[in-house]
Amino acid sequence: MALPGLRGTEHIGFTVPDLDEAERFFVDVIGCEKVYSLGPFIREDDWLAEQLHVHPRAVMRELRFFRCKTGPNFEIFQWESPDQVTTPPANSDVGGHHLAFYVEDLDVAVAYLKEQGVETMGEIVHSQNASLGQRWLYFLTPWGMQCELVSFPEGKAYESDTDVRLWHPMKPGE
Repeated sequence: MALPGLRGTEHIGFTVPDLDEAERFFVDVIGCEKVYSLGPFIREDDWLAEQLHVHPRAVMRELRFFRCKTGPNFEIFQWESPDQVTTPPANSDVGGHHLAFYVEDLDVAVAYLKEQGVETMGEIVHSQNASLGQRWLYFLTPWGMQCELVSFPEGKAYESDTDVRLWHPMKPGE
């Protein structure tokens, strides 16, 4: 069984405390491209509660849509809500998340983030078992959201013995 017509992941959405700060970070530091923005969205009925499971008087000030090279698009929202939680979830929390960026050279990318004053978490990890060949490192956005840099230019171990569709990043110049 599968979702009829499934073609892939189109976008990922998450809430940020300050859209301008987030846009500066994703465009100026990471290198994403802003595609468009929409909003505000304010409703006097129960549509927001029914459609999005947020407080019915919540206000989505704006959403901004971004593209980062070949990965899925993502959108960021800035909400005001009477019941809003402002602490970013940990990876271990239900709903915890992170956004991962594939890079060609992890060492160069980590050095660049550090030069930009971005807080990195721990040391570069060399994956094992099915992910052997992959290296990664988490970092924090200015508002505390967890992100990851990941690279596996020679592939991952599982790719040598699977029928699962393989993921290959674009080669330089493509």
